[in-house]
Amino acid sequence: MASSRTGRPPLQRATRRPPVPRPPRENPLRRFLARARRAWDRPLTAYYLILGGSLLITVLGLVMVYSASQITALQLSLPGSYFFRKQFLAAAIGTVLLFLASRMPVKLHRALAYPILAGSVFLMILVQIPGIGMAVNGNQNWISLGGSFQIQPSEFGKLALVLWGADLLARKQDKRLLTQWKHMLVPLVPVTFMLLGLIMLGGDMGTAIILTAILFGLLWIAGAPTRLFVGVLAGAALIVAILIKTSPNRMARFTCLGSTDADQCWQAVHGIYALASGGLFGSGLGASVEKWGQLPEAHTDFIFAVTGEELGLAGTLSVLALFAALGYAGIRVAGRTEDPFVRYAAGGVTTWITAQAVINIGAVLGLLPIAGVPLPLFSYGGSALLPTMFAIGLLIAFARDEPAARAALAMRQPRFGRKRAGGPPGPRRWNTMRRRAQVARSSGER
Repeated sequence: MASSRTGRPPLQRATRRPPVPRPPRENPLRRFLARARRAWDRPLTAYYLILGGSLLITVLGLVMVYSASQITALQLSLPGSYFFRKQFLAAAIGTVLLFLASRMPVKLHRALAYPILAGSVFLMILVQIPGIGMAVNGNQNWISLGGSFQIQPSEFGKLALVLWGADLLARKQDKRLLTQWKHMLVPLVPVTFMLLGLIMLGGDMGTAIILTAILFGLLWIAGAPTRLFVGVLAGAALIVAILIKTSPNRMARFTCLGSTDADQCWQAVHGIYALASGGLFGSGLGASVEKWGQLPEAHTDFIFAVTGEELGLAGTLSVLALFAALGYAGIRVAGRTEDPFVRYAAGGVTTWITAQAVINIGAVLGLLPIAGVPLPLFSYGGSALLPTMFAIGLLIAFARDEPAARAALAMRQPRFGRKRAGGPPGPRRWNTMRRRAQVARSSGER
């Protein structure tokens, strides 16, 4: 070994280790999307979306009804909280109905289909009897219950069509009859046309459109052939065109699409004014200007416009996101179940709520003609709120009934007071530690 000038052996340089490759950094956006995907795939996601989304929409609707209806109530020489108190009472009753529907078994839901249909038809016939039915805003679709309470039977017709149509199609699917077009259409389409006729006798075009959308939704889920589906759609479109052409009021609503003439299209134009003046975060809760007599039906059909004026774009997008989440959860429940009745009923309820929300919001935005339908769970009106909350209870029951969701709920136990399965409860932890300490001292352990 060669020595250095100092006589010492040269220092041995340590061999360099090969660099350890670092794991590539994970993209934060990709990580977030992966977590969101796992959250969406959890068994109870649909259950929480339906329950939380519907309750948030209802609570926010109560706040906006109180804000939007004060001026209207004062103009009618009523207390400022008059409409809010009625809506709150309806929401309380609807919450009870939602809880009952969410706890009912599927067999009981199917058993209620025919009684609800028969009751709805009976009430809609009573509406047309002079002295019993009453007209509101030109539509003969109401029955007075005494005092200031009224009921609109056509709103319960939506729930009746969903339950009865789902039970009918499920029974025919079990017998393998849906492959024949006559069994798919009869008696579903004739009974729907009977309900539409009773509704149109009172002049309520908006509710008739919702029932037609429910019919199309049920036929679509049942797998109707394209030719059959297009044929029914063409027939319904022809009937709607005739009804619109023969009514000057309905024709005027179509001419207001995209119009800026406030003299001819007062409600549509002032709805746009309310949305435009809201900005990003709105003028503040209760600070709407359009509700001071400028915007008709501010707390019912056009409550979304007041929401945009007071809560701004952020408030309206929040409402849209809640309805989108509710629609997604309903589609997920309908797509993951193996029970035909659950599939048809969940699809019918989702079609009902989604179509009604699109028609209402589209009319406020000026994209669709004003149909006079309320925003589900949001607008003022107990007759619309009660069957809608019962339908939400149906979706909750169906979401809980999924096999994976049922297993996830069964595994959950309360944090406090847990007991061991089988046999009496074991000794407490501090007693066990005391006995161990006594044994250690007696054996001389340190």
